[in-house]
Amino acid sequence: MEVEEGETVLDAAFRQGVAVMHGCKEGQCSACKCLLVEGDVEMLKYSTFALSDPERENNHILLCRTLAYSDIEVELLNYDEDLLSRSIPVRDFDARLANIEALTHDIVRITLDLDKPMKFWAGQYADITLPRQGITRSYSMGNPPSRPDQLQFIIKKYPNGAFSTALDRELEPGEAITVRGPYGSCFRRENRSGPMLLIGGGSGMAPLLSILLDQAESGETRPVRLFYGARTPKDLFHLELFADLERTMPDFRFIPALSHAEPDDGWSGETGFIHEVLRRHLAEMADVEEADAFSCGPPPMIDAALPVLQVAGVDSARIYFDKFTPATP
Repeated sequence: MEVEEGETVLDAAFRQGVAVMHGCKEGQCSACKCLLVEGDVEMLKYSTFALSDPERENNHILLCRTLAYSDIEVELLNYDEDLLSRSIPVRDFDARLANIEALTHDIVRITLDLDKPMKFWAGQYADITLPRQGITRSYSMGNPPSRPDQLQFIIKKYPNGAFSTALDRELEPGEAITVRGPYGSCFRRENRSGPMLLIGGGSGMAPLLSILLDQAESGETRPVRLFYGARTPKDLFHLELFADLERTMPDFRFIPALSHAEPDDGWSGETGFIHEVLRRHLAEMADVEEADAFSCGPPPMIDAALPVLQVAGVDSARIYFDKFTPATP
């Protein structure tokens, strides 16, 4: 593929519909790490948590931070043939804000009407730009791909956050917004056997909900378990939706876990951190080695959940994750 001057290798891949493993696109998650076999490159600023100094000295690079100054050849360390077969070129879309709905005290759902349909896979994400404020953030679609002309995003608000402030004070229905996508390799794989494990926290619910609803629409009958970590009962939402899916899907359970439940909360469900609850349930689950696992949310949650999945016997090639890293300045 061709890479233009000033364009990262990953952006060039997006533009030409070449799907390679990626995550944050900002040099923080290591999903696009690979080995530079030949060629001259320059690396933009990145986190040493994603690419350590010894790795860089041994010619490892991050495609999202790499500028090419000659023909280059790289060896993909995270190679996914299924991902390459599902390549969707990244495109720009004009949109209008249709609705903002509070789901909890600090989580909202926004609905955008697109000028044309966006093809995407359940679990992928997009860049949302507020032109009037000059703000761009990445958020996962929270709806299934069956409604490509209207996208929903579940967004966690942060104190003094630029996007959060705009949601609270500036955005109104009809606001012009631009959307660029789709991105992400943490999407539902079809016609698989074994359980589907969905593990998330906070706004990590969005891609998991997209995957869950897409799974429900597919008619496939594999067991599905949604583990969702929160602090207290007031941080839970969509409980009626999950109760309905438990009645209508062949084998689905929603398993919330509260890390800071108090005796007077009236909570009778699971308590503890999500990886602890996950460990207990995996010990009792059949066919774990055939599972697909999708983990989306804050990096500490994912870092705690991954070893639990691996120790339980989940094939590392069938563990997909999306770390919700904070916005860079």
